[in-house]
Amino acid sequence: MPATARAVSASAAAPEVGHLPPRWDPTPIRPSLPVGVALLSVLIAIGGLVVLISGLLFLLKEYLGTAIPTQLLIVHQVDVVGAAVLVLLGAVLLGVATALWNQEAWALYTTVVVLFLALGYLFFTSTITVVFLLFLVLFVYLLAVRHHFF
Repeated sequence: MPATARAVSASAAAPEVGHLPPRWDPTPIRPSLPVGVALLSVLIAIGGLVVLISGLLFLLKEYLGTAIPTQLLIVHQVDVVGAAVLVLLGAVLLGVATALWNQEAWALYTTVVVLFLALGYLFFTSTITVVFLLFLVLFVYLLAVRHHFF
């Protein structure tokens, strides 16, 4: 018997199933948002919003002139490029805060790296103060709750 005839007869002999149960896909379990991460993301979002608004106000003052009063400016000693950097930095901070709130792993690792760099800077410049201790506690806390991120 030729090989093609054997393949056809083998497939004809296989039982045909008319219906199958629906495929089971496990639902992903989303861990709860830790309170410290929620507080940190809100603080980062507030800081990012302040930085974004300060850059935007300076740019508006620079290009619109007297339409924006000088009293509204948050930063005074910056140029146009510096204000554009502030706008970009504010947008990045808002993105990281949103990602922390949504428990995305990249935001956790970005925050941990920034805290590590800040701790290193504060340690090697002999600036061990309350801010250093706060950053150290945040660093350890974020490492402790990393299993809540995916």
